[in-house]
Amino acid sequence: MAGGLRVERRSIDPVPDSERHGSPRSLFTLWFASNMQITAAVTGALPVLVGLHPLWALVAIAVGNALGGVPMALHAAQGPKLGIPQMIQSRAQFGVHGAVLPLVLVVLMYLGYFASGNVLGGQALSAITGLPVDLSIVVYAALSALIAIVGYRLIHRFGWLASLVSVVVFVYLTARLVTTHDLGAVLAGAEFEVPEFLLALSLIASWQLTFGPYVADTSRYLPASTSVRATFWWTYGGTALGATWAMSFGAMAYAVAGQQFKGREVAYVVGLGGEALVLPLLLAIALGKLTINVLNIYGGYMTVATTMTAFARRVVLSPATRVGYIALVGVLGGVLAVLGRGDFLSNFVLFLHFLLYFLTPWSAVNLVDFYFLRREDYDLEAMYDPDGAYGRWCVPALVAYFAGIAVQIPFSHVEGVFTGFAVPLLGGADIAWLLGLAVPGAIYWAAMRNRTGAAERVAG
Repeated sequence: MAGGLRVERRSIDPVPDSERHGSPRSLFTLWFASNMQITAAVTGALPVLVGLHPLWALVAIAVGNALGGVPMALHAAQGPKLGIPQMIQSRAQFGVHGAVLPLVLVVLMYLGYFASGNVLGGQALSAITGLPVDLSIVVYAALSALIAIVGYRLIHRFGWLASLVSVVVFVYLTARLVTTHDLGAVLAGAEFEVPEFLLALSLIASWQLTFGPYVADTSRYLPASTSVRATFWWTYGGTALGATWAMSFGAMAYAVAGQQFKGREVAYVVGLGGEALVLPLLLAIALGKLTINVLNIYGGYMTVATTMTAFARRVVLSPATRVGYIALVGVLGGVLAVLGRGDFLSNFVLFLHFLLYFLTPWSAVNLVDFYFLRREDYDLEAMYDPDGAYGRWCVPALVAYFAGIAVQIPFSHVEGVFTGFAVPLLGGADIAWLLGLAVPGAIYWAAMRNRTGAAERVAG
């Protein structure tokens, strides 16, 4: 195809300087659109669902996105500097084979988010077309896969369009929510409860933290001269603003509607607009959800490819192989969506907890390595060679990673599933994710501070 619709050739291989293009400003619209959508609104309902007063839920949403957006946007700066997908870069910390361990969890993350996106997008498509919900989910997954096949340029252009639509839709829906309900009464009598606030904070922060494996994938075509500061702020502004707005809307919608919202998220949002706007709002919801759905399948296929090629020493994938990986992720995500669309909101809470505990330590190790140890100085060829500078396994990184998981267990709280022994001592508060950032980062830095460098060989 010509121009912006030319099918992307790159997959897990480095992007050469001759193919670099664009401005970091495109990251704002892409990540704004990725957050200003129905799943973010559903996530915003979670603080109220876990028992937090609506007023403090709004505070938790703002603070959680502000905190969680920092490491997320720091990952974004790795894209222009290295020109490779995020999870390939993990081989520099964990080793070419060792990186497979966190990669498997990232694959589960992509599949989970892609499946949840198909559920909500499929609901909207079903309401528009009259098709059965399960069939609509399959069609929505296929459309997401098609855009991912075309690739990077179309994804960014689609993000710009979706951002524009999202602003118009959420301005209108927010106005309708405010003018048709007495939000003053809902926000009155707020009592601050520390455990519920910290639990809500962890749920919201996890939304941003789990974008870590995505974000360099969407910035790796930017010119290598793009500054870390510009990449960080354009990404951070889009993700924090978009998520805070959409989640605040969701929190208020759940606070005033309760069971009318839970399990019927799409129908409730559309109902706010009145009968005359049902079709336009359904189209807007389907379009807005499609942005992040495409990013899920786009990042998912590269993560699967990174995992599969770790033992094959492959750098470049053929176009047919690239399409095959995208189709694989699309099929798996579509099947999961059809099978798991029953109690969506409750399942999504468990899913966010799972991701937070297992991906936060990876993020800590990755960021400490990039910003404090190797300081952007990497041997790209060695990331594809098990016999290269980074070796097959990096024991200190793996120890730090598993220590980061283990240290969270006593402080973890997943309602109805597991409660660590330290949680009651803290009044029910969940601070596990903070330890999941601090502990593995400190262990990795201490173990590797004298062993890193452009020419080092990490022995496993």
